[in-house]
Amino acid sequence: MNVQEYMIQLGENARAAARLVAKADTNLKNQALLAMAGAIDSSRPALREANAKDLDNGRSNGLDDAMLDRLELTDARIDTMIEGLRQVAALPDPVGAITDLKYLPSGIQVGKMRVPLGVIGIIYESRPNVTVEAASLCLKSGNATILRGGSEAIHSNQAVAECIRQGLSAAGLPENAVQVVETTDREAVGQMITMPEYVDVIVPRGGKGLIERISRDAKVTVIKHLDGICHVYIDEQADKGKAVNVALNAKIHRYGTCNTMETLLVHANIAPEVLPELAERYQAVGVELRGCERTKALLPFINDATEEDWVTEYLAPVLAIKLVDDMDEAIRHINRYGSHHTDSIITENYTKSRAFLREVDSSSVMVNASTRFADGFEYGLGAEIGISTDKIHARGPVGLDGLTSEKYVVLGDGHIRQ
Repeated sequence: MNVQEYMIQLGENARAAARLVAKADTNLKNQALLAMAGAIDSSRPALREANAKDLDNGRSNGLDDAMLDRLELTDARIDTMIEGLRQVAALPDPVGAITDLKYLPSGIQVGKMRVPLGVIGIIYESRPNVTVEAASLCLKSGNATILRGGSEAIHSNQAVAECIRQGLSAAGLPENAVQVVETTDREAVGQMITMPEYVDVIVPRGGKGLIERISRDAKVTVIKHLDGICHVYIDEQADKGKAVNVALNAKIHRYGTCNTMETLLVHANIAPEVLPELAERYQAVGVELRGCERTKALLPFINDATEEDWVTEYLAPVLAIKLVDDMDEAIRHINRYGSHHTDSIITENYTKSRAFLREVDSSSVMVNASTRFADGFEYGLGAEIGISTDKIHARGPVGLDGLTSEKYVVLGDGHIRQ
């Protein structure tokens, strides 16, 4: 069987499974999710062994530190996978929920019902935990899914897939409701994104090059974000302690994530109070600082920032810093150079915080909080399928509601149109 035949087979399996999952009751779906959590917990040695193979191969193939960090399955990340499954099981089931039901003058009732999207294709790189997150959210929202992870995580993903199959089987649901592509041939991606008869939505998670390619070539609807150029703006009326703690956490908590701060904007009036301490603490952990001319006047030992730095997602211990004269200048910078992902203001001024929330055109906008919170797990979604910076259907972390659609329902009692 060649790659095209193989992918068509997966598509046919998924379409058949989607019909069964769409009508599965909440209890069955929750049973499967909890059984998956149990299987992962009991399979820790196998998961770590499979992951070790991928890490060894990755180092041999020259993967950079950010990619290796994404690839690694630590005990803490396995715990998070298990907790994510349990959280999704505990969440309300959106499927079948009817909202906005109202009587119209004709006597009929009209409302909207949440329904699954059908078959969702997920294409992702490095992170094996995405396999669990995607499976759990797609299943709970009544969808079948085809998962195509990166070749660098093939052993880890197959080990996780076995746990997922065990969970589905234990609940009596079709194992084909979640299928992990077993070939590393890149042609599989090209096939998946051009099979609208089998796949209803594509969600790419990975580098900008991957997402640009899928957005360009797909014949299936795509939910995506290209990159995460996230900002923290420290206002002149910020609390210094909050500003320092948030700006540090937003950058150094993890470097290789899309919600990590890449540009720090600081009001010129507060810069002398916060920047020297921040620079010292950033440099103590090895963060390279690049600044505008005004920043360098305060921190002459840092590197020059160029125009390219304002549009770069480093995914590394590098931070660009720019001084601004007011909040309006900060907002203009964010809306021009940002990727509409996540941006935060640090201020004690209520009026400014409300204006920032209204005027920054991003999928997540925050006040006095680290950009690292822009995550489905932290938002109480249990897990996320990805981040969307699109402006229709789903925006921000995509959880259960983002994997469903709505259809109108009409309730009558023999009503006819006059």
